[in-house]
Amino acid sequence: MSEHHTAAGAGKPKMALHTRMLIGFVLGAGAGILANLFAADAGWLDTLVTYVTDPIGQLFLRLLFMLVIPLVFSALVLGVVEIGDPHSLGRIGGKTLLWILAVTSIAVTIGLLLVNVLQPGLGLPPEVADTLLAESSARSAEIAGSGGTISGIDLLLNIVPRNPVAAAAAGDLIAVMFFALMFGIAATVIRSDGTRSFVGAVQGIYDICLKLIGWVIELAPYAVAALLFSITAVLGFDVLVQLARFVGTVLLALGIHLFIVFPILLRVFGGMSPLAFFRNAQPALLTAFSTSSSSATLPTTLKVSEDNLGVPRRVARFVCTLGATANMNGTALFEGITVLFLAQFFGVELSLVQQAMILVLCIFGSIGAAGVPGGSLPVIAMILVMFGIPPEGIGLILGVDRLLDMCRTVVNVGGDMVGSVVIGRSEFGQGTEKVAQASPPPVA
Repeated sequence: MSEHHTAAGAGKPKMALHTRMLIGFVLGAGAGILANLFAADAGWLDTLVTYVTDPIGQLFLRLLFMLVIPLVFSALVLGVVEIGDPHSLGRIGGKTLLWILAVTSIAVTIGLLLVNVLQPGLGLPPEVADTLLAESSARSAEIAGSGGTISGIDLLLNIVPRNPVAAAAAGDLIAVMFFALMFGIAATVIRSDGTRSFVGAVQGIYDICLKLIGWVIELAPYAVAALLFSITAVLGFDVLVQLARFVGTVLLALGIHLFIVFPILLRVFGGMSPLAFFRNAQPALLTAFSTSSSSATLPTTLKVSEDNLGVPRRVARFVCTLGATANMNGTALFEGITVLFLAQFFGVELSLVQQAMILVLCIFGSIGAAGVPGGSLPVIAMILVMFGIPPEGIGLILGVDRLLDMCRTVVNVGGDMVGSVVIGRSEFGQGTEKVAQASPPPVA
């Protein structure tokens, strides 16, 4: 598969990253539970956590935070430029942007509602949650250069930064996103040699960020073991129960979006039978599940959209190609659930206004998430700190992220194909339904 590499200079196959992360998860959680059971009050355990496992976990988090601002800025500028390119079918581009914003909003809303109803992060004894929060919150604010909760009229005013450089330095993600969107719109309107050079430079920044994220994620197995040891040494077995509830909530939310929301949109706006869609889209959905990458699935997505679903070629090429980087329904849903789950886990109260802002951040943050494993981690980490939630909780999520990544990639790719069907019908009428009723041709 895409993650099967060979070690440089050695002829041995390198163990897949998700396998190493799972090993780190098991070792870290197992050692932490044993330490909690047999040496909870030992001085050496406190020393080990303070001087070994905590610093390893904090180093990983700092490396993620280091990449947030350049990644989000470059991804949003490029996303706006690509959507607004006059050569990229202006009207279809507008419909695609509307589709991305609307369907991603639905996805995040489903996630936030389920977390509030099921409350998977609750269940820890209050004194344990207070201890965790007291130990972590000060360092959390220090790591990202930002702290405290956000509320009221300041939340709205702070969307527009007085000084974008200062906003970036302070880790004010929503202000950076607003500035990037304005920059991208202006670059789209001008279309001069200078702006083309600028966009090329931004593309270079984005490519560099992807490479750096790849390097940082290679450290994830060690960070997972360290972060999980630090948390389970305090909590013991309770943390694994909370984690199982988190996984169940994410899978339920993804299932609702894939099997309820998408069929409604297909039937109402796409004029297509949901059963016919899933039957014909199966090759792309299976590829997405096995690779965990929207980008790696793109060739299959294009072929399925054109040949099996009957989407006009220029619509499929535009919507699916743009969607592979910008239309991340499953990723946005996952980000929203993760932030609220960790808020509940650490006992951080969030108002309705703050949850609405998390929804907005997840929508635009998913556009900035790379279509590769681990691409959304920097954004999640920064959102956590913006709302005073300890980012160490990411260590919990990484251990089970492989399964969730496979499932949310299916939703991401499914959203691209549903969007291409709906937009294709709006452009060319009832052309897609007849093709979709036919038996699907084989897809390599």
